Amino acid sequence: MDNTNYTIKSIPADDRPQEKLLKYGANYLSNSELIAVILRTGNREENVVMLAQRILNEDGKGLRNIAEGTVEKFKLFKGINDVKAAQLVAVAELSKRISTLKIEKIKISSPSDAAVVLMEEMRYYKKEYFKIILLDTKNNIKKVSNISVGSLNSSIVHPREVFSEAVVNSASSIILVHNRPSGETEPSREDIALTNRLDECGKILGIRILDHIIIGDGVFYSFKEEGLL
Repeated sequence: MDNTNYTIKSIPADDRPQEKLLKYGANYLSNSELIAVILRTGNREENVVMLAQRILNEDGKGLRNIAEGTVEKFKLFKGINDVKAAQLVAVAELSKRISTLKIEKIKISSPSDAAVVLMEEMRYYKKEYFKIILLDTKNNIKKVSNISVGSLNSSIVHPREVFSEAVVNSASSIILVHNRPSGETEPSREDIALTNRLDECGKILGIRILDHIIIGDGVFYSFKEEGLL
């Protein structure tokens, strides 16, 4: 039995992802070719580009399969061992962290500005996260703080945690942001009640709540745009 894995060398020289990257740059490569550079080898039935494409094609989700993948899920693909699975998970995590770099001093002029800051990070979360964007007097971002993880309700998201972050960081105003793992963005009664409660607390403390953004799958809902704030 032939136990030899297909490697990058099984692909014609001009089509090898690593050589193409070095010659033309990473932006020249397709998603499957970029993943192939990470994986390096395929399996006995398919070369590494074919393997990468199969991962992307699973359930028609494309790059979402990488962003949401786990070691256990990746290992279900023939040719993916612990090391390769760990590499894919590490790349996905790095991409999420890179998307949050240098957000300080970004000026928020519209709800879409706030949504863009956290969209690529929060749209892939499997759990519901509640964060606040802390702003200075010119609406520049000072910091993004995590407040809670789990179902969004008043028992988990307490005004004390929200506004203590704002006070410690000398924020002039804040924007509330939470995600929906389902991808839906329509606010629930709990969302509206919590927003109103926090808005009232903010008025007492002199810290304005400018908006509440609900992040879905590439879309968002703005309380401000919809007249709820």
